[in-house]
Amino acid sequence: MTSTTLPVVVIGAGPVGLAAAAHLLARGLTPLVLEAAPAVAANVRDWGHVRVFSPWRYNIDKEARALLERSGWVAPDLDDIPTGGEIVDRYLQPLAALPEVASHLRFNHRVMAISRQHMDKVKTGGREASPFVIRVETPAGEGEILASAVLDASGTWSTPNPMGANGLPAIGEKDHADRIHYGIPDVLGGLRGRYAGRRTVVVGSGHSAANALLDLARLAGQEPGTEVVWAVRGTDLRRVYGGGDADALAARGALGTALKNLQASGAVELVTGFRVAKVATVNGKLALESSDGQRIKGVDEVVAATGLRPDLTPLRELRLKLDPWLECTEALGPLIDPNLHSCGTVRPHGVRELSHPEPGFYVVGMKSYGRAPTFLMATGYEQVRSIAAFLAGDVEAAHDVQLDLPETGVCSTDLSAGPSKEAAGGCCGGSAPAEVDACCVTDARVKATDGVGCGCAETPAAAAKEPAMEGCCGPRGA
Repeated sequence: MTSTTLPVVVIGAGPVGLAAAAHLLARGLTPLVLEAAPAVAANVRDWGHVRVFSPWRYNIDKEARALLERSGWVAPDLDDIPTGGEIVDRYLQPLAALPEVASHLRFNHRVMAISRQHMDKVKTGGREASPFVIRVETPAGEGEILASAVLDASGTWSTPNPMGANGLPAIGEKDHADRIHYGIPDVLGGLRGRYAGRRTVVVGSGHSAANALLDLARLAGQEPGTEVVWAVRGTDLRRVYGGGDADALAARGALGTALKNLQASGAVELVTGFRVAKVATVNGKLALESSDGQRIKGVDEVVAATGLRPDLTPLRELRLKLDPWLECTEALGPLIDPNLHSCGTVRPHGVRELSHPEPGFYVVGMKSYGRAPTFLMATGYEQVRSIAAFLAGDVEAAHDVQLDLPETGVCSTDLSAGPSKEAAGGCCGGSAPAEVDACCVTDARVKATDGVGCGCAETPAAAAKEPAMEGCCGPRGA
C-alpha cells in the first residue's frame, strides 16, 4: 500500500493518464497529473482529424464514466466511432473539467527526470522507503515534486521512429526534416496547402500510413497535380490490408479494405521492398534511395508513418527491467512481441506484468508497449485499474485482470502463401524445450520472467476465469 501523505504522480493528461486519476481517486488515493502541454490530451489533439477504428465503448474508461455521469454527463452512442477530436471534446475535456479531477491537474509541467530522494540509481539501502523525486520544467523555472508512486502515461506520439529500416535516421533525414511529417498530417484540413498539387511519398505500412494514404488520395481527387507514392519495406501486403470482414472491429477491417481497393485502383504508386537509406535534394526536389539502390525521385513531401518508440531519457536514474528489443517491461514483452503475436492479440495484464525492480514505478498506456504497435485505449484503462488497486492494498483485485478486445481477423498463420506455421516456428514461437513445463516457446519465455504463461493452452478451469481464448497466443486483443 502506498503512502497517504504524498501524491501518486501521473505523467501525462491523455486518455490513460486521466483514467489513472479517476481510479486513484476511487481508491482514496491522491493523484497529481503532470501535463507538459497547456491543455489535456495534447497527443490526441494532434491527430484529432483522424477517425479511430474502435467505437466509443472501447474508448471510455468505466471509472471515469462513473465520475462523469454523477455530474450529469451523458455518454455518446457507444456504437458510434469517434474522431480523436471528438474523444477530446466529448469525453476527455469534460472529465478534466470535473472539480474533483481538475484540482489534481498541473499543466505546463514537463517531466525532465525521475529519481529517488537522496539516492541515485546505484544505492539500494532504504530505496523502497524513499520518495520519488520528479524534476519538472515549468514557466516559472525548474522545480521538484515528491511522490509516493509514479505512473508514466506520457505516450510515444512525440517520439516517432525514423525512416531508416535499421532503426537509425536515414542519411540526410535530419537535414530534410522540414519536408518530412511524422504521423498523420491533416491533409484535408489545416495542412491542405502543403500537399495539394504536390508529389508526396508515404513511408510505412500500419494504420497511420493507411489513414494518410486515403486522405492524400481524396486530396488528389480534388486538387489536380497531387500525386501519391506509397513506399513499404515488405513485398507481401496481405497482413497490411488486415482481416477485412473477419475483423471484429468493422472500421478497422474497412480501413484495410479501403487501402487495398485504393492500391488496386492505381490511384497510388506502390513501391515494395523499399528500405529507406538516404534522403537527398536533387534539382530542388527530394529523392529517396533504398538500401538496394532503388530510387523515388521528384518528391515534394514525405509522410513518415514508421511507428513510435518510448522516450526513456527521463527514466535513466530508475531501476528498470526492459525487454531487450521492445523496451517495454520484460514480463510484458513476450505477450505483445509482434515477431510472435502477428495477429495482434494479448492476454490480460496488469500490475504484475508492468512492475519494474523500482518499486512503485509503472509505465502505462501506449508507452507501456514500448515499440510494439498493437495498443488500444481499453488496454491502458485495465492497466491503471489494476495498478490503482495494488497501490491501495487490494492485491486480489489488482491481479484479477480482465481484458476483452476484438480480434483483428488476420494472423501470419492465415497467410497460406507464406511460410508454414511449422517452418516459421509457429505463431507462438514453436514447441517449448522438452525440459520446460510450457506449451510453446512464448509460454516458456513468459514463465521464465515470473509471468503466468502466454495463455495459448489454458486448462478448462483456467479458461473459465478469463475471457475466451481466440487467435494465436492469447485472448482477444487489438
